[in-house]
Amino acid sequence: AKYLLLHFDASYLIIHLGMSGRLYLVETGTPPEKHAHLDIDLNSGKSLRFTDPRRFGCVLWQQGSDTTHKLLAKLGPEPLGEEFNAAYLYERSRNRQVPIKTFLMNNHIVVGVGNIYANEALFMAGIRPTKPASKLSKAKAELLVSAIKQVLAKAIAQGGTTLKDFVGGDGKPGYFAQELEVYGRVGLPCNQCGKELNEIRMNNRSTVFCTICQK
Repeated sequence: AKYLLLHFDASYLIIHLGMSGRLYLVETGTPPEKHAHLDIDLNSGKSLRFTDPRRFGCVLWQQGSDTTHKLLAKLGPEPLGEEFNAAYLYERSRNRQVPIKTFLMNNHIVVGVGNIYANEALFMAGIRPTKPASKLSKAKAELLVSAIKQVLAKAIAQGGTTLKDFVGGDGKPGYFAQELEVYGRVGLPCNQCGKELNEIRMNNRSTVFCTICQK
């Protein structure tokens, strides 16, 4: 959900990147460029710099170790944590008639599953994005949770997904775009069956899937 928690001895920072926020390392003392808002000096001689051209992000200092801030209280679990499992996903999907892709991108259900990764995880699990969440079986919940964790772990290992101008904290692009199975591949053949991939718009977001491999 783009919330980052930086823990200190008796307090913590909540950082939200908004739409254009970025954190990256600079040498301590580097003059601030345009849109630079904060430097956190590190013992290594470098500083963690926060820039945000569109100013939709935020940095909040919180006393104490309790992380039940009102901004975080209603968020779902982290997808790579133990709380996010098949039993949890299956239970939360009962009586939910929204499409499963929309369901996964709801931060109150699970955080961090954005549009690209929802497309990829649903393809890996063989689930059509328009399928009502309530129709998710326990077996498919197992496959979907596993797929989400695999896709996110691979994306993190590759430094993220650079489609236009995204770079990581080290200034390098993310290379997971080279491994995308469906997102951004509309009109190309499915890597599993060869069928041309289909695209629809869901909540004004590109949704690409295979009509053969995803049911």
